[in-house]
Amino acid sequence: MSAVTSRVATSGTRSDPPGIEARTGWARSAEPAEPADERTPREPLRRRAALAVLVSAQFVVMLDSSIVNVALPSIQNDLGLSPAGLAWVANAYVLTFGALLLLAGRAADVVGRRRMFLVGTAVFTIGTVVAGLAPGEGVLVAARVVQGAGAAALSSAAMSLLLVMFPGAQRARAMSTWGAASTLGGATGVAAGGLVTGTLGWSWVFFASVPVTLAGLVLAPRLLDGATGGARRGFDALGAAAITGAVLALIRAALAVPEQGWGSTTVLSSAVLAAVLLAAFVLTERVVADPLVPLELFRSRTVSLGVTLGVLGGAARASTFVLVALYLQQALLMAPQAAGLAMVPTSLAGFAVSLALLPRVLSAFGPRRSMVVGLVVLAGGHLWLARSPVDALYAVDVLPGLLLVATGVALSFTPTTMVISVGVPATHTGLASGLASSSTQVGAALGLAAFTAVATAAGKAAGAGPTAGLSAPGFAAAFTAAAAVALVTAALAVALPRR
Repeated sequence: MSAVTSRVATSGTRSDPPGIEARTGWARSAEPAEPADERTPREPLRRRAALAVLVSAQFVVMLDSSIVNVALPSIQNDLGLSPAGLAWVANAYVLTFGALLLLAGRAADVVGRRRMFLVGTAVFTIGTVVAGLAPGEGVLVAARVVQGAGAAALSSAAMSLLLVMFPGAQRARAMSTWGAASTLGGATGVAAGGLVTGTLGWSWVFFASVPVTLAGLVLAPRLLDGATGGARRGFDALGAAAITGAVLALIRAALAVPEQGWGSTTVLSSAVLAAVLLAAFVLTERVVADPLVPLELFRSRTVSLGVTLGVLGGAARASTFVLVALYLQQALLMAPQAAGLAMVPTSLAGFAVSLALLPRVLSAFGPRRSMVVGLVVLAGGHLWLARSPVDALYAVDVLPGLLLVATGVALSFTPTTMVISVGVPATHTGLASGLASSSTQVGAALGLAAFTAVATAAGKAAGAGPTAGLSAPGFAAAFTAAAAVALVTAALAVALPRR
């Protein structure tokens, strides 16, 4: 048995909290075995096609989270958006997506993973088409909300299906492909946004994903597992509302920091609201019969520390590509199209590492050590970018840092999800995917807010002036802060249980 099989395929570990099944009615079951003698000759081909459907869904979700940002100036000019409306075009998707991830993951366990996948795909497609055809600000922002809701359901259900359909050593390979799709989707969005907008128009940053989602609607019923997670006594609506509102308020506070500052009314009121709703969620989960997230789970060091690593790792990883895109345009004064092309090696490197290197690293070292290695490499990439001078040469001062960042993201993203999934019962993979995705999304929002604030403060301290906060000294400080967070996360990952 490989190292990955021993670490990942086992649903129960010594770190799992006792008594969860008795309190919630969960039935822990081992992951299904797939004897080779029962497979038909067409089964491997079908499973590869199913994996392609799942990872293409994740690619589209990550693509749409970044490709629109480069098109925002064109959208503003064409539709006459107000500054507030322009911000909401970007933020409506992020807010809705992040707030609904945990709820969507739990719902996938209740109503069925494949059903949730189809619902999420349909809702995402409708929102995408409406956004591309939007005649004005109101319709476009509403469409982005619909997109975010569909993306939350689609991403959570897709990861849950992947964890169920690919057990044991197969999971390591499948998760590596998933990580490749995530990395490629986010980086491709930054790289392709300017090119698509400049050649076809901003509407096509939305329309480009429609053929993929339509193919998913057609193929999913034939290829994906339709089994549900088992009988349930009910759905924790009050807990769902409380945690969704808490995440929504927390992300809203983080998004307001770069423009309004830490002490603004919006940031402080949103943070207080998030704290109140989080307390209400904890109290609710203590008394309901069938909680959305049983608090006993967090007695497991694997789960509690894994979620913490998801937040901190998300801050160090997901904010990186936005910082780099801004650095290329604002510090190195590249045009949007040139900055997009400069990001292409990042997409290719992340894709190649996820497919070719990550499975071998996971097999040799397991998720815990792979995560540590990836975070250290990520910190090295941040520090390389932090040292780049104002008159930096791309091939010498920027490209090596980008390649290190891409490698670090690829090696640390997938193992984080695998670690969290180990500590959650096998029948609740939707909950595991929701915990992993929502912690990463919250971390990304908080990290971007914190690093942008660091960049602004450092730029002003260096005499860049009030209108040039994101200057070269500011970016150096932001990349250094991101490296510090990555190293702290790596140190915490060392404390994960070895099993």
